[in-house]
Amino acid sequence: MSETRRKIMRVLDGETLSPPPIWLMRQAGRYLPEYRQTRQKAGSFLDLCYSPDHAVEVTLQPIRRYGFDAAILFSDILVIPDAMKRNVRFTEGHGPEMDPIDEAGIANLNDEEIVSYLKPVLETVSRLRAELPSETTLLGFCGAPWTVATYMIAGKGTPDQAPARLFAYKHPKAFERLLMLLADVSADYLVAQIDAGADAVQIFDSWAGVLGEREFAAYAVKPVARMIASIRAQRPRAKIIAFAKGAGYLLKDYRRKTGADAIGLDWSVPLEFARDLQKDGAVQGNLDPMRVVAGGRALEEGIDEILEKLGNGPLIFNLGHGITPQADPENVRLLVERVRGSRG
Repeated sequence: MSETRRKIMRVLDGETLSPPPIWLMRQAGRYLPEYRQTRQKAGSFLDLCYSPDHAVEVTLQPIRRYGFDAAILFSDILVIPDAMKRNVRFTEGHGPEMDPIDEAGIANLNDEEIVSYLKPVLETVSRLRAELPSETTLLGFCGAPWTVATYMIAGKGTPDQAPARLFAYKHPKAFERLLMLLADVSADYLVAQIDAGADAVQIFDSWAGVLGEREFAAYAVKPVARMIASIRAQRPRAKIIAFAKGAGYLLKDYRRKTGADAIGLDWSVPLEFARDLQKDGAVQGNLDPMRVVAGGRALEEGIDEILEKLGNGPLIFNLGHGITPQADPENVRLLVERVRGSRG
């Protein structure tokens, strides 16, 4: 294993490296003209996710451009409900949609054959490991049970995911069943990704920030802890990043309670608080994606402040959420160069 490939894994083990390794959430995406060309060839978004040829290509595109220290599998968090036959579809201008689920639907959910249904994604992982530069870490991922459940309940994303929150209050047993089923299926899916060649995996809880303290413990912490325990029972050496966007102060005990190796941070997390979290292990983040859109001084100051505050501990440099379609690819190049030009 080459020195650079070891870099991210060493940070996940708690080491401090200078400069820190870097990758960006949604680094394969609409801000790149080559992605848009491949997307057009693929047809629908799900066709892109399920076509190993196309998914491998778009995953490799940002690696060719920028030489990021990690490539992340190109897929989507909603392939799990798609595998559960929830009629997932992506419509331009409307985002993801699916058939909403109710109590009866939850009772009738079948968790069999889900990993088998996702074999095209696993083939993508295997081919990526073979085609990526040896120094590049390969990350797999899935959505956290709470975030995936919010889409399953409402049939779409909503500003504060009120339908799922209301359903959970009115039907707590059915909702817990849904969360635990998603936790078990998702854990097996991540184990399959690791077996296919992923070096580490990330769990995205993109809607954790809408939860109150008690609900965060029940809907965000408990299912993710169940997932990680299941993964480690099957693959004890697995390395796992957990990203609970918007969780704020509730991240204080998140690592200990879930068992994650690294904590992903959104851009709203204060850097002094992030430095406290770093005392217990690696953190990942947390540049505001709008700074990449703005470029110039805003980009430089954001990068420098993160490196100054978090560069003396175990850090994987990243954005605080996914890169946006408005980002200039040239600003991404400048971002990578500035991070890599730093020395602690």
